[in-house]
Parts: sequence; C-alpha cells; structure tokens
Amino acid sequence: MIKKISMTILALFLLLPSWSQAGSFGNDDPSGVPGQWYVGTTPSYVAPSKQPILFVHGLNSSSNTWWNENNMYDTAYQNGYETAFIDLYPTKNMWDNGALLAQKIREIYNYYGEKVVVVAHSKGGIDTQSALVHYGAFPFVSRVITLSTPHHGSQLADLAYSSWAGWLADILGNKNDATYSLQTGYMAYFRSETDQHVNVNKNPIYTFGGTKWGSFGSSLYWGGLYLRPYGSNDGAVTVNSSRLSYATELRVGDWNHFNIKEGSSTFNLFKDYLNETTINSTGSNTLSKESFNTEAGTYIKGGETSGKKVEKVMVEAGAESVTFDWISDSSSSQLALKDPSGEMSSSFQVKKDDSEYFNGAYHHTITIQKPASGEWILESHPSSPEKYLMVVSFDSVLNDSVEVNIVQDEIILNKKDKKVDLIHDMTLEYYKNGKLKEHNVKAKNGSLKLPELGEGVYNITVDLDGKKNKNKFNRTIVKTIYVDSTGKVFAQ
Repeated sequence: MIKKISMTILALFLLLPSWSQAGSFGNDDPSGVPGQWYVGTTPSYVAPSKQPILFVHGLNSSSNTWWNENNMYDTAYQNGYETAFIDLYPTKNMWDNGALLAQKIREIYNYYGEKVVVVAHSKGGIDTQSALVHYGAFPFVSRVITLSTPHHGSQLADLAYSSWAGWLADILGNKNDATYSLQTGYMAYFRSETDQHVNVNKNPIYTFGGTKWGSFGSSLYWGGLYLRPYGSNDGAVTVNSSRLSYATELRVGDWNHFNIKEGSSTFNLFKDYLNETTINSTGSNTLSKESFNTEAGTYIKGGETSGKKVEKVMVEAGAESVTFDWISDSSSSQLALKDPSGEMSSSFQVKKDDSEYFNGAYHHTITIQKPASGEWILESHPSSPEKYLMVVSFDSVLNDSVEVNIVQDEIILNKKDKKVDLIHDMTLEYYKNGKLKEHNVKAKNGSLKLPELGEGVYNITVDLDGKKNKNKFNRTIVKTIYVDSTGKVFAQ
C-alpha cells in the first residue's frame, strides 16, 4: 500500500510544472499572477534538436489551462520536450501583454540557453505576435504555432460592444481592454500596424482553426450560432480569422475553441514543427479565404424590463429554421413564444454561459424548424427587474441579401438582391474617456457619413426592416471600425 501511494505522489509530481525564479506555482490564484512563468519537469531524455516549448494562454485564462483537464503538458513531456508556461494579464490588450511577454521571453531564453517555440491559444497568439514584432522578442523565438487565434478579431467582441448588447456584457464584467481590442475594427488596425512591420517575417507562424461548436446547450453553441453567417467557426473564432496570409495553415479540423488546445487533439499534428531542424515554410500551405460572409443572419434587441416585455420578430417565408436566444442576467426568466397563428410555446432550454464574451449570462433558447412566415411574438414576464439581449438567428437564403461596406469615412448599405426593399436605421456608438457616447444618425440613400469624432473604436448597429415578394423580415448588422489619430478608418 505504501509503495502504491508513493508511486501516485511521484506521478503527480511529474505532471505538475516546477517552481522557477519567476514565482511559486499557482499561488491559489485561478487567473495566475501576470508575469510569473513556470518550468515543466525535464524529461529523462531531450534530443538536441528538440527546442523548449513556451505555452501561452488566451483571453480570461491562465497558465494552468495547459494542464487542468488538459493533457497538453503531459503529452509534451511524454514526447521528450522541455516546457515553460506563463501567466499574462487575462483581460488586457495585446500591447500590455506583448510588452510583458517580450520581457519574459528573454528570461526564458536565458534560462534554457536557446530559442523556444511558442504554442499559443486564442488571443495568446495575438499577444505573442505583438511581443515578437512590436517589442523585439523575435531573436529569442524560433517559430510560433497558434491554436484558433482570432488574428482578425471576433464578431462576438463586436456584439459585446453593440448598442443592444453592450450593457449586458458590462454588468457581467466582460467589458475590458482585451475584449475591446478584439473588435474587428481595432484588429484591422492592429493588422495594418503588424503585417507590414520590418519584424513580421522574422518568426514563421503555423496556424490551426476549428469548425465545431458543440451540440445544443453546450457552452460554445451560442457563439457558433451567431458566427455561422460569417463562416465556419469553433464557437468563438471563425476559420477565416484564424488565418494569416503569410502563415502556414497546418490544419482546419473538427475542434471547438476549447479542445483545440488539448494535447490529444493537436500535439501530434504540430510536433514535427517543434524541432530545430524544422524547415521554415513561408505560407505555401495557407488555404484561401472562405467566400461567404453573409452578415445579415440575425435580429437583435435588448434592454431592461421590470414588467411584461414583448418583442416582435418578422420571419420570412422559406426560412429553414429560426432560433430565439434570450440572454439574461437571470436564470428564472419566464418566457412564452407565440407563432403567427397564435399557438404558444414555453419549452425553452436554460443554460449558463461560460464562454469568453458573455460569461455568467443565462441563455433561454428555442429552435423552430420550418417556421411559419409572419409575426412571431416573444413575451417575458420577469419576477424582478431583468436585463436581456434577444438574438434571433435565421437559417435562410435572405441572409445573403444585404451587406454593409465601409469605405474610408462612409458606411454603405448594399442590397445584393434587387427584389429586396429596405427601411433601415443606423446607430453609431463609441467610447471616450471610458464613457459611452451615442449618435443616432439617419442614413441617406443607403449610406452614412461618419462624423468627426476623433480616435477610437466605433460600433455601428444597423437595424433593418425589409420586404421581399410581400414577405416582411427583420435583421440587425453589427460592425466596428477604428479611427486613428490622423482620421484614417480601419475596418473589415
């Protein structure tokens, strides 16, 4: 019995990173201590060609994401690799994290006496590129592997700062520098500052993307549903966003945003790119960008209510399905859905969100297959004041009927289907000195000229009431742009 216990303790010791001069392991802080880094147990044999791996976590995460309910650390150890793990700021932008990471990469390089390979998950890939390109850490890293990194931002971050959803993300504590910087407009600016930089090609980059977002009710399901019109995604990041034109795409597979970082999922697919003898590719394997980006796949409303609340949605003929997702700060929302014939349904599934952008919110969801066309009514009867966001997602050919284009300082609404008639209203929001500013601007002839509001990220919400062949429909399009100090506009 004593021998078995000793063996168990030894096994546990081997599977936990050891203390380094950066600080003691864990510190009982689930977010870690920014700037601390840890050294994994050295394998019994490390081939000279095997470079150490530095694992970098993503948004709202910490270093232990690589070993808590994840066999990535153990897989690397069993394959004979030395490892290091670092804690960055979980809620700060790529500039703060890039500066910190650059400093620590130098320390880790000095510890091992050789370059390291960085394996980064999600926003960690952006923080890593910032450290290498903008803060001069490139001489200490041989190459970078990114796992579902939103190199071009996430439309979920755009939604979190939209006119309908911003207040909900705010009360849930998910508005921070990190999510702010992941808005697609700001990431367009970051890409312009990074992709033409003299240091950008000093370190080869290899990318992975995922296409699964789980079954109905899973933590990534709602994000995947919202992102579906923008292309294949893993519940948080689209495949398009996981790509860089000058990187080598190693694989797009059926992973979600969480399990893509597990050792059993991807290690064997990138281990050949960890060694010193790896031939550095310059992007010959990068796949072409997905051609579809339909944008107009949802209808969004939100606000606060202390009594009965009624939201009306027009569903067009020919829709394959429609999903009503009532996102609330309350788990006890009392909801009823009425179809155009007056038939009622209250069979909503309730699930708490533990994803990156609306963590802590409650989803009350129902999907209708082959919905009847006409007016659908969603009623809420809260027992106490409730804040909510209603996201209605359509699987319909009309999703591809309109789009928003941004040309310098002009927002242009395009009808891709000439049979569609539109009535639209654009709401422009932005943050200045930490406070929300709002400009309700009426568009003229399908376009809107941006007012001169100065440097910052601007969130544009376009609410559409449309008609095609006498069938009415509703849609909402959310976009973000970034205006720099010279007045130049960046957008996707």
